[in-house]
Amino acid sequence: MRNLLWLGGLVALLAVLPAANAADLSGTWKGAFDFEGTQVPLTIHLTVAGAAVTGTVEGLPTTPAEIHDGNVDGNTVTFWVNTNYQGQVYKLLYTGKISPAGDEIAFQLETEDKSWSSQLTAEKATDATPAAAPAADVTGTWKGAFDVNGSSMTLTFHFTVAGGAVTGTVEGLPTTPAEIHDGNVHGDTVTFWLNTDYQGQTYKLLYNGKLSAGQIVFTFGVDDGSWSSQLTAVKDMESGTGNWE
Repeated sequence: MRNLLWLGGLVALLAVLPAANAADLSGTWKGAFDFEGTQVPLTIHLTVAGAAVTGTVEGLPTTPAEIHDGNVDGNTVTFWVNTNYQGQVYKLLYTGKISPAGDEIAFQLETEDKSWSSQLTAEKATDATPAAAPAADVTGTWKGAFDVNGSSMTLTFHFTVAGGAVTGTVEGLPTTPAEIHDGNVHGDTVTFWLNTDYQGQTYKLLYNGKLSAGQIVFTFGVDDGSWSSQLTAVKDMESGTGNWE
């Protein structure tokens, strides 16, 4: 009987160990990987709920990059992010092994087609829960124009911010209004994507904007990198006295 009780206690302990490991992942992790002889530092913010992992990765060309399909299973954590490099969007896969002490994650990161890979050992930051960067004042209507084959096309952005999430629409594209997806604001950076139709084909447009001095300078383009442009948007004041003409 004593052996049975001991065995039952061991089974119960093993059942809760994966959950304990998962909970320890929440926080900020820092490390660096080698890219063509240069060390690239990354900051990985992880939030764990059950086996699901969410968060962001800072330090890539697209920053912060939102974590997708995050999962922790025992001592393994996996997720992927999208990032732009030289006008092209790449899907980066992360597979991490958590150390027995729970204070390090050895990541293998690679492109989806396996054409590039690297390793990164991330350590948990002592300030694991730093204050979030204040979200920029993006809520409202913004207007700007960009050049298309010598013609000026005006766009109107309607933004609503809740926490760091951005929702809304963009008017002026062939598909209008176009709904904003995966909108995010972090510090002075706002990112999102939307779908629009052109000559019977649907295109995914990626937007990356920098806020400064009452304006947002957007770099945007199709997700395959075949076309891109820039646009400076200013806030449309309700009083009609804004600097948009």
